Amino acid sequence: MKSSTHKVLHPVAGRPMLLHLLASLSELAPERQVVVVGAGREQVEAAVAGHGVDIAVQSEQLGTGHAVAQAHDALAGFVGDVLILYGDVPLISTATMRALLDRLNRGDDPRAVVLGFRAENGGAYGRVIADGQGIIEKMVEYKDATEAERAVTLCNSGLMATRSTDLFVLLDQIDNANAAGEYYLPDIVMLPGQKSAVVETDSFEVAGVNSRIEQAQVEAAWQAQRRLEAMRDGVTLVAPETVYFSHDTVLGRDVTVEPHVVFGPGVAVEDGVTIHAFSHLEGATVRTGAEVGPYARLRPGADIGMKAKIGNFVEVKKSVLGEGAKVNHLSYIGDATVGAGANIGAGTITCNYDGFMKYRTEIGAGAFIGSNSALVAPVTIGDGAIVGAGSVVTRDVEADALAIARGKQEARPGWAKRFRTKMAERKAAKKVAK
Repeated sequence: MKSSTHKVLHPVAGRPMLLHLLASLSELAPERQVVVVGAGREQVEAAVAGHGVDIAVQSEQLGTGHAVAQAHDALAGFVGDVLILYGDVPLISTATMRALLDRLNRGDDPRAVVLGFRAENGGAYGRVIADGQGIIEKMVEYKDATEAERAVTLCNSGLMATRSTDLFVLLDQIDNANAAGEYYLPDIVMLPGQKSAVVETDSFEVAGVNSRIEQAQVEAAWQAQRRLEAMRDGVTLVAPETVYFSHDTVLGRDVTVEPHVVFGPGVAVEDGVTIHAFSHLEGATVRTGAEVGPYARLRPGADIGMKAKIGNFVEVKKSVLGEGAKVNHLSYIGDATVGAGANIGAGTITCNYDGFMKYRTEIGAGAFIGSNSALVAPVTIGDGAIVGAGSVVTRDVEADALAIARGKQEARPGWAKRFRTKMAERKAAKKVAK
């Protein structure tokens, strides 16, 4: 990855790859979780804190079999099924994990179950040769395969299931007599007297990330699938290929998303909402029937009420807008509460920060804030109050009152004409002097 960030912590859909994997795994309620890590241990430990994960360290990089063997102490005393997964293969589903375990516990009693996938061009993946019942006849690493074996389309993803009582016994029997001089995990499948099976999944689920290019490819594949899911669930995507979701984006039915919309983490959109083009949402909730954009930005803590309207070039942060409230143009609403039916005029700013602390603005139901107003927090605008355009409001405004806080307008007849004449004469004199 050519990065100071550990590979498995690079994000897909706004979440580190390793946490994608752990989230899917958590649905199986595993008794133990062990992450084997080499370099970058501190980063990984920090990322998985609170996830019930034990860390095992692989100080030397001697292959996948050697890596799994490092989990021995962490699994001491555990009797049960073991899933072996990879932190840079983030998209495997809970259903596929369960399929591996189910196959392991079928009556024919394989000692290991390998997750395979079909590929027209399997590249450097190992190949799996199996009979019609999925019993593996041979597995071979690409480096060690013959041309005929490389032509096989069933590939080994590297993921597998086995039993704790078998795993380390089998690992003790493999060697590193291969082209790379490494201890290959798949070699446990081909040990004498060993019966193993293969379960197939879609190549999407086992796509691995070893470079920025592959990260972008996995991101693109994830986004494409998520867009299809959204449309199947009743969302209209006007230009699907231009919309980007996060791993936890929630969309209701009859939502319309126009082109070039980005959903960051933590967004929930209820039914009947329209998100207009070129809007960016993160950490926000948009209630039923609301409208957002175009060119709007909803930041964390934005809660847009039912049938409320956020218009073009409006930014909302850590603020709650009541039902039917409107912020239509060119405004910043931060650390505020806006009552139902309130109307915020163009260019309004809630001045919420003094360089040290944040303060709140309270705007009552039905209030009207004139254009180009600055509301200097902490301040409260009462229900039904009106703030005249161009005001700088520094004190509370009572309900149903009119507040005007601007300099008195003064007119000087003929001043502009005299000014232009004087400046033209001065400019001409300067040219003559040169």
